Amino acid sequence: MATPTLKQLSPFELKNTLIAYAKDFTQDKSATHKLLNAGRGNPNWIATTPREAFFELGQFALDESRRVWDEPGLGGMPHADGIADRLRGYLASRPMTPGNDLLGAAIDYGSLSLGFDEDEFVHELVDSIIGDNYPEPDRMLRHTEKIVERFLAKTMCNNRPPHGRFELFAVEGGTAAMCYVFDSLMENHILHHGDTIALGTPIFTPYVELPHLSNYQLETVAIEQTAMAGGFHTWQYPDEELAKLEDPTIKALFLVNPSNPASFAMDQRTQQRLVELVRTKRPDLLILTDDVYGTFVEGFRSIAADLPHNTILVYSFSKHFGCTGWRLGVVAMHEDHVLDRMLAEAPAAVRAELRERYSSLSLTPESIKFIDRIVADSRDVALNHTAGLSLPQQAQMALFSLFALLDEDDMYQERCREIVHERFALLAAGLGIDMPEDEHRVGYYAELDLEAWGRAMIGDDFVAYLQAHHDPVEIVLALAQRTGTVLLNGSGFDGPAWSVRVSLANLDAGEYEAIGKNLMAVATAAVNRWREQQKKQRS
Repeated sequence: MATPTLKQLSPFELKNTLIAYAKDFTQDKSATHKLLNAGRGNPNWIATTPREAFFELGQFALDESRRVWDEPGLGGMPHADGIADRLRGYLASRPMTPGNDLLGAAIDYGSLSLGFDEDEFVHELVDSIIGDNYPEPDRMLRHTEKIVERFLAKTMCNNRPPHGRFELFAVEGGTAAMCYVFDSLMENHILHHGDTIALGTPIFTPYVELPHLSNYQLETVAIEQTAMAGGFHTWQYPDEELAKLEDPTIKALFLVNPSNPASFAMDQRTQQRLVELVRTKRPDLLILTDDVYGTFVEGFRSIAADLPHNTILVYSFSKHFGCTGWRLGVVAMHEDHVLDRMLAEAPAAVRAELRERYSSLSLTPESIKFIDRIVADSRDVALNHTAGLSLPQQAQMALFSLFALLDEDDMYQERCREIVHERFALLAAGLGIDMPEDEHRVGYYAELDLEAWGRAMIGDDFVAYLQAHHDPVEIVLALAQRTGTVLLNGSGFDGPAWSVRVSLANLDAGEYEAIGKNLMAVATAAVNRWREQQKKQRS
């Protein structure tokens, strides 16, 4: 058995070792150096207005509970009759705040734009925030689902959703969505051990690691973002990479768009090329697109909007609203989906097995749609009656969505984009590199490739020396040990071996210039060592 090495660790696990090294360095030089951890993509900003609305709504909900049953330390379940008017009266008695304004506007938006009965809508929010009932429906609350669907139409479909509707499953963040979808694809024999799936690489590490677990045992083909221009990666898929998907043995394609770690949106030409390929050559191809960073792109349009019948959309609220701790995400599938047709057309033996698996849920289990099977599978079917995301989480999800929907000028969204773009500019300044403008750059992360830089700026001989005498993981180790800077190794995302990922979300703006300088110092040190060796060889 080979000796374990750091490079076999997931970058998110290697990060813990890097943090320990960086702490050792900064403790020794605490007067002059600060630990700079740009390893994780947790934003250091939060959306305050929808949280303010949440806490105000919670206080109103307690008043409603005591209105029904008021004993010391004990209340009752709020009643729906007249609750919308009571909330309006409550808000009128409270100080004018952005959160209270959002709650008032939300009532009107629900009734006027979404056709809700006001009392039923407000009661759903109030009952949810108290959390005194199981989720019903278990997949997602009725009003909340419509609100989040409208939010996705705005942010993921550029206000031009496809005909029909998306059905949603509220889940514990994008990570839960990934686990649930993988499990249900296997349980329903859409994928089998030994099947081949494609990954748009580089890609968020769990998509690289999950397929090879014993639960799944899937083969993977990389659809690589290999396009370059002027010595820089453009992080797009060349036509020859997309052409790999014409192979009928590839059952599914997993994407992160905008990408992670590179943080670039798929360009329109590439997206249209993928759409045409599926429509003309691969109508059976299943696509999962993880679009958590889509809100950071002006005019973003998910592949789910253009290929709704083939695509599973995963969205997490964590990055845009600064709410990773809330664990809020959704799985979205169009009501007319290829997976439901696959289930109906499965071999008789498979249909019989699945009929037995889901027989406790329905007298006609074969009619259960795939998205509802994900819900059941998330609780091992037997616990389907207690499935679903907790109701306080769904209440906050609804308020986040309403905040975005009612922000007609997209002021919050624009400010979030400005934050990461400002930080990218400071990182580039620290590196001393003029980064080319690119309309597809999102800037939530920066993926920096030392090999590409070395080849363009120093030459092929330096790159050959680097590859012969060093291991790529040494970059992040050197940064932690010599500068107190923590970055993730791009190789852990199936990215270029000598690349690093910088999160532009979680540190103060000025610290990114220091990170750029530290990274350039490590790169320059490697160049100087190579030059010294060259001198020795010539002498």
